[in-house]
Amino acid sequence: MVKSTGGHSAAISPVLRLSSFAIILANSTSLFAQNADNASGNLSQSTIVGLIVLVLAILTYGVLVFGDRLLKVSIKEIALEKGMPADEIQKKYSLVPPLIPHREKAMREVITINKGFDVYIKGRAEKEISDLKSASYAVKPIDFPGISPIPKLLVKEGDRVKAGDQLFYDRHRPDIKYVAPVSGEVVQIIRGEKRKVEEVIILADNKIEYRDFGKADPKSLSREAIVEKLIESGTWPFLVQRPYGIVPDPADEPKMIYISAFNTAPLASDYDFVMQGQDALFQKGIDVLNKLCDNKVHIGLNAKKTHATAFTGAEGVSFHWFEGPHPTGNSGIQIHHIDPIKKGETVWTIKPLDVLTLGRLFEEGRYNAERVVALAGCEVKSPKYFRTIQGASIENMVKDNLLNEHVRYISGDVYTGKKIEANGHIGFSDDLVTVILEGDEYEMFGWLLPSYPRPSVSPTFLSYFFQGEELEVNTNMHGEERPFVVTGLYEQLLPIDTYPLHLFKAILTEDFERMEGLGIYELLEEDVALCEFACPSKSPLQKIMRQGLDMVREG
Repeated sequence: MVKSTGGHSAAISPVLRLSSFAIILANSTSLFAQNADNASGNLSQSTIVGLIVLVLAILTYGVLVFGDRLLKVSIKEIALEKGMPADEIQKKYSLVPPLIPHREKAMREVITINKGFDVYIKGRAEKEISDLKSASYAVKPIDFPGISPIPKLLVKEGDRVKAGDQLFYDRHRPDIKYVAPVSGEVVQIIRGEKRKVEEVIILADNKIEYRDFGKADPKSLSREAIVEKLIESGTWPFLVQRPYGIVPDPADEPKMIYISAFNTAPLASDYDFVMQGQDALFQKGIDVLNKLCDNKVHIGLNAKKTHATAFTGAEGVSFHWFEGPHPTGNSGIQIHHIDPIKKGETVWTIKPLDVLTLGRLFEEGRYNAERVVALAGCEVKSPKYFRTIQGASIENMVKDNLLNEHVRYISGDVYTGKKIEANGHIGFSDDLVTVILEGDEYEMFGWLLPSYPRPSVSPTFLSYFFQGEELEVNTNMHGEERPFVVTGLYEQLLPIDTYPLHLFKAILTEDFERMEGLGIYELLEEDVALCEFACPSKSPLQKIMRQGLDMVREG
């Protein structure tokens, strides 16, 4: 009875407001008619009829709202008695047509982020997809922060592998496996300084052979069985733990798993385009994640976009809407504004395309690392999307498709991506290859002389006043590294509650207590990348952040 009464009173309140408005409107009409009568005789009959119709329409809508609330209360009581999901059933029944399209969307709570800065670069990928056949594929230990520099190799040059066969493991965490994305011959193991393993390269077969891991319904499996399957198949490393940005410990359980459905970095892939028609696979991946965190999967959406139904139609997730400049699309920034990470807590994140890989594992029973990758940048003739496999070589992607040969190839975006060669390979979870001009030419007098338009957070350049204009860029740093300059600039670009400059100084002085107090647990390199771009001191802020994260993790 208490629930019913509460529901009725909540239903009556909008009707009372509408009725009050109608009474006021009617009284105003009467007064207006009297004044008009005194002034010029009679109010036109059509005006009076129009006002009456308006009042009746408002009252009718009020009655419908009242009935709709009563209906939902009754449905909820019946559903609760029978142990059914009341919220889901309530959404299916309504007496009230929406006043505007997408009424639920219009009434959502939007988190607005004002700090940050958007950089627009020429060469955004056109929304067309071509198939890319690559001769070789690679897995790079460097893509996994925290892994030992010399992991334990399980293959040698000349060995043959299937897609899903284990290549190496971390000596400190031997239970986590790193596997081959394709079948073929291991043709090269590239080593760096001190025999550090940089790449394991596989010459792919014409037809890929897959190791069979067995199909399964994630809803019918226990958490332990899900974890075992993800580890055995090599898909576990798709998960990233915050803090530290490392592959999570399978024995841990996070307070949530977070997916950002949009990326605000320059030239980033359009996830809504890539995810078209992938609703079922994405949902299966969500079902897997829900088993790992007791149904605490969250998705961050862009309030200014119409997202793919794979995102908006996902079941068993919590939605959050955001609006703002880069780095609003970063998972860490979104998590900070929802439920900040405290010491002792962990949150796992995963990219949308990697969720599809989890879905394929249970749908097909194999490690199918197919993905759509964008080729973009101001030096690309025909920027577009390519359907390929994780770790593919970019050689055929960029062949005869460049405006200039003196360029920088980047696996990822211009902020956080890694430099690769013209025949290099895409990173483990990267879905973007950026090509821009190599900026190794000296600029005399630098910013003191008028120059070409360039992205800048400073009004020193005229291009600052033309925000939204797509510009050509290069890799020139426009200066050299120097001591920190106290400007307050970092605080304008990093939308979390901390003092970034103090945090970087705490890392450099190895002050563990201050690092923790200044929020290092909430940050990864990608979150401070914009600060590095704008840094007047040209300091390697992402490198400093990684040093701090490693110190805190190992300490």
